[in-house]
Amino acid sequence: MITVPEGFGDGLGEGAPEWVGTLPKLATEFCARWRLAPDGALLNGYVAVVLPVRRADGTPAALKLTWRDTETEHEALALRLWDGRGVVRLLEHDDEHGALLLERLDHTRTLMTAPVETAVQVTGGLLRDLRLPAPPEVGPVGFRDFAADNAAHGHPVPAPLLDAAVALVRDLTADAGRTLVNGDLHYGNVLAGDRAPWLMIDPKPLAGDPEFSVLPLLWNRFGEMDGHRGTWDRLRALADIGGLDVERARAWGLVRAVEGELWALRVGDTGFRDTCRALAERLVRP
Repeated sequence: MITVPEGFGDGLGEGAPEWVGTLPKLATEFCARWRLAPDGALLNGYVAVVLPVRRADGTPAALKLTWRDTETEHEALALRLWDGRGVVRLLEHDDEHGALLLERLDHTRTLMTAPVETAVQVTGGLLRDLRLPAPPEVGPVGFRDFAADNAAHGHPVPAPLLDAAVALVRDLTADAGRTLVNGDLHYGNVLAGDRAPWLMIDPKPLAGDPEFSVLPLLWNRFGEMDGHRGTWDRLRALADIGGLDVERARAWGLVRAVEGELWALRVGDTGFRDTCRALAERLVRP
């Protein structure tokens, strides 16, 4: 029924090759269970494959088969709680196998190519409107040891940035909220739909402050911002539309920018490392 693209699943972790090998069988099983007919070419991201399908009544939908880890394990729970308000609608799910049946959106149209004013307005609205208490199953925001990671790579992150991030991690996590937040809200994860103009997909649920979710909206479309001033203009616009504390958004942004640079060093992503360094330098001061 499906042919998994060569290389899909590389880098996912222990057990990933075996899981990838089960995907054709899983697709067949869930199409039979939920009475689905394939309706297009297989799509894939980094942790999931998505098969366009039609339900028995002809309604278009999407069958998503997801690698289950700490980032993805509560995706269905979050979608169920948000219940289609600004997000893709969950139609069926099987947590054991990481299978989700979702309403069909237009994957060829995302906020990555919409006017940036539209992208900021829509995502700021999501930051404002998706606030719910996180259920107990969803774990809090957490971080690796920044100082140890930096030392392991030969101290590439300058001391002023690293020290500021370490201090902020301590302070922010000490009194972080328990709002259900999406750790991966960015313009590429907001797609055009029929039920609403734009709907969010692929949440990575966490419990924390709403301000935690802002930074990916700065590193996406980074090149369209005019230096320090442009970064702060976008940050303030997102905070204003989203009803966020701009200083807390700045603080979380700096922490996540340093975290992002250290992650980029581990995986060898030079371009993303440069983006994260630039954002950290812009966010360390107003």
